[in-house]
Amino acid sequence: MADSEEITELEFLLSYDILTQLTRAMERTGCSAADLIEQALRQFLVNKDKGNAVYLSAPINALVEGLYVENTTIAQVKQHGDFGLGTFNYLDGEMLLLDGKVYQIRSDGNVYDVPDDEKSPFACVTFFSPDTFDDIQDTGGSHDLTTLLDNLIPSKNMLYAIRIDGTFSHVRCRAVPRSENYRPLVEATKDQPIFDFHDVRGSLAGFYTPGFMESLNAPGFHLHFLTGDRRRGGHLMACSLKEARIGIQHVPRLEVGLPVTLDYLTTDMTRDTGKDLEKAEK
Repeated sequence: MADSEEITELEFLLSYDILTQLTRAMERTGCSAADLIEQALRQFLVNKDKGNAVYLSAPINALVEGLYVENTTIAQVKQHGDFGLGTFNYLDGEMLLLDGKVYQIRSDGNVYDVPDDEKSPFACVTFFSPDTFDDIQDTGGSHDLTTLLDNLIPSKNMLYAIRIDGTFSHVRCRAVPRSENYRPLVEATKDQPIFDFHDVRGSLAGFYTPGFMESLNAPGFHLHFLTGDRRRGGHLMACSLKEARIGIQHVPRLEVGLPVTLDYLTTDMTRDTGKDLEKAEK
């Protein structure tokens, strides 16, 4: 529940509707009012200067080719967003960035804290500010996520950031194991531990990327899952949800970082990696 003393102090500063939304966000995310206000201010100030954009720390085809070591720190990633996903150097687990906090989900399915000096070969982030919310009610059955999202995005030619908070009847995840550099992604992801969750509360965070951007980011829906207690999760393989709130943000711009490491500068990136990426993601 929201901290009553913190809320009482804010009653003198905020309008009723903003205070109500803030209280709901605190209860939904488990974050303090101070953390949420800081995130909102950071998002406002950064977006005012840079605009609404998805940031990629590197094109994903470098990851597909087995380049798992780059110099981008988590601190640098968070300068570009408070929401997103990715991985860590040596492909050491799944990254999920939610409400400004970075979570590392390793191949045991457990969540670990991440210091700002940790490094990542690939991250996809934005400052999350949903344009729409859709509430999915519990009808006694299960809702197929892909079908729902297909009906909610207005065009498959645009980028979208997607967050889903709710109760899931089933979630199937995997978490990639640590791998040596240069081992192609399709080989590194052959034997991934798989985790099933049933009747669980949690959050999904990720993106929809148009198919024509497949050399830059994973095409289609790419989501990572985190349980409500923030202790377990992984890369989403399949799920059915009971009830949830789905927030969708249309993102009109894409920014791509190009690493300056020797590996990146000397690797041939002209190969069509689409089929390898599809196998690795599934």
